[in-house]
Amino acid sequence: MRNGVIAFHRDGTLEMMNDEAYRIFALTRSASDIGKPFSDVLRDRPAVIRLLAGVFELSHLPNRAELRLKDLNRVIGYTLSQVKDDAGSTVGGVMFFKDLTQVEQLEERERLRDRLASLGEMAAGIAHELKNPLAGIEVMAGLLRRQRPDSPDAQSLVADIISEAKLANAIVVEMLEFVRPVRLQMEKTSLADVLQQSITMAESKAPRGDVAASVRLEAGLPQIEADEHQLVQVFTNLVANAFEALDGKGRIEISAATGAIDEDPALTGQSGPTPTVVVDVTDNGPGLPVDATDKIFDPFFTTKVKGSGLGLPIVRKIVDAHDGRIDVNSTPGSGTRFRVTLPVTSASGWFK
Repeated sequence: MRNGVIAFHRDGTLEMMNDEAYRIFALTRSASDIGKPFSDVLRDRPAVIRLLAGVFELSHLPNRAELRLKDLNRVIGYTLSQVKDDAGSTVGGVMFFKDLTQVEQLEERERLRDRLASLGEMAAGIAHELKNPLAGIEVMAGLLRRQRPDSPDAQSLVADIISEAKLANAIVVEMLEFVRPVRLQMEKTSLADVLQQSITMAESKAPRGDVAASVRLEAGLPQIEADEHQLVQVFTNLVANAFEALDGKGRIEISAATGAIDEDPALTGQSGPTPTVVVDVTDNGPGLPVDATDKIFDPFFTTKVKGSGLGLPIVRKIVDAHDGRIDVNSTPGSGTRFRVTLPVTSASGWFK
């Protein structure tokens, strides 16, 4: 079955749990699971335990509801049912569910494409209207600086004007980059080279201070079909963000290992797992606010004092163009991990 199934008795003991259920919940089957309380078997999935525990308490059970498992970066669609005997007494419960993660990713890509279409028209107009005035402000401020060389106050004010004009111009340029379609130059790419370049370039974008950065690559890591320049931009942004979050002290760990994605034949028409490379960029900084992780890839959302909120949306767009995915996991006070999953051999992405 392509659906997960869990059946349990009224006393909470597990009657049946199929292979797909174990896979979706990332659990390992044990011969002793049957007959044990489902709360023991699913102890690593407390959100699922709460759902199953409510089967006998709710008068109207949810049909086609969704549950987000943040620790697994998965979304499941589920149905709960009661099992009754011939006398009509409730003797057990059943949960049917399906991994909807890929479906949600496709829907999110469609929503992003619609937003990009409308933003593209707006950004083109904004660029033409703002770039010329901003350039004029910088030129005139520079002339004013040379005319008042003996006034420290005037020099300070002019420096602020030039700085703010440059910041506004950078936002316009980033907006144009965000709405512009990604044109990939696909070739065999070494992630080791990409990551080393990214660390070097990140140091020019954000002060590193005493931050220690380590790179750990799985032995025999395969080359992937990708646009090397675009991937360098992705990991440069992630590492530079980590430098800024650590504020000169702490550590960044970058790891890369092989993996696989179990594709849904109903969506892809193919069977068998897709080989991938999974890259984690982890820091031990202050982490993100609890309400920020769901918005971090939204255009113009930022947690920085001076930020356009377009850096991570651009990163996500590039990853999407490679038919990959990016996820964030953060705990306030304990650090942040960005995980980028890329196929070893990429199909044609919708951004191409």
